[in-house]
Amino acid sequence: MAYHHLFGPVPSRRLGISLGIDLVPHKTCSYNCIYCECGKTTDLTTERREYVKTAEVIEELREYLGTSPELDYITLAGSGEPTLHSGMGEIIRFLKAEFPAYRIAVLTNGSLLPDPEVRADLMEADLVIPTLNAVSEPAFRKINRPHREITQKAVIEGITAFAREFQGAIWLEVFIVPGINDSDEEVRLIDAAITAIGPDKVQLNTLDRPGAVAWVEPADEATLKRIAALITGAPVEIVAALPSRDTVASFHEEVADFIMTMVRRRPATADDISRSTGLHKNEVNKYIQFLLESGEITRKTGERGVFFLPKND
Repeated sequence: MAYHHLFGPVPSRRLGISLGIDLVPHKTCSYNCIYCECGKTTDLTTERREYVKTAEVIEELREYLGTSPELDYITLAGSGEPTLHSGMGEIIRFLKAEFPAYRIAVLTNGSLLPDPEVRADLMEADLVIPTLNAVSEPAFRKINRPHREITQKAVIEGITAFAREFQGAIWLEVFIVPGINDSDEEVRLIDAAITAIGPDKVQLNTLDRPGAVAWVEPADEATLKRIAALITGAPVEIVAALPSRDTVASFHEEVADFIMTMVRRRPATADDISRSTGLHKNEVNKYIQFLLESGEITRKTGERGVFFLPKND
């Protein structure tokens, strides 16, 4: 069966081996984050509707999970904001009813959590990871470039309300963009919000693949450690490296080899590789990260974006 809404399983820095579910068309989102590895948002919206056929997603899940794959999580994520999809709650309830052995995670920017219906749809998930990367409105807007209806105050209130209602685990992602939200002042504002929300832990993250804006750089290790020391509202975890390819059953050497063959012929973007392999861009990005971290490829910026090429070229 060809899967249109599932991708992976992929090795995740935060979730181990994860089967992804993509619930919206590419880059349909309420934010247009400058660091997004999927590129710029093409449909900036806060409208909840059935962006893909929920019945098709459920059928794909029934077919795939019927093979009893080994997974750490089934993750609602992908190339946009999953809470925009009005059938999200139905999909989570289906998984809990028919495949209760699998844990369900939802990666969300948190922008729709002020909506009680969105919060209700998430109640049967095992883990929700909202993003909170700025508290001051200028930093929030510079990093996230949100839909005009969204304010940071409302986002924080929505995440806080959700934390009061949700019985599962909440890991709050704080994504650091040097020069915008890494000052002691901004971090103290973030920490005050963390204290009010009360997540199970904070995951401190930074850029590991090219973002939507070329000038965004990753925070260095010293900066991340300094910020972690300033956060007192919850335990802090600095997001670690990807697991070794040798320990990931879903890592296919032939895919990595194909990517290497492709970039040896000519430099290619993640979009080029996705079109050539037929893999979801999120899955392609995981292979790219393995090849970058192993020193097999490097990157350069061209007219169409970030290109990848062999390290020795």
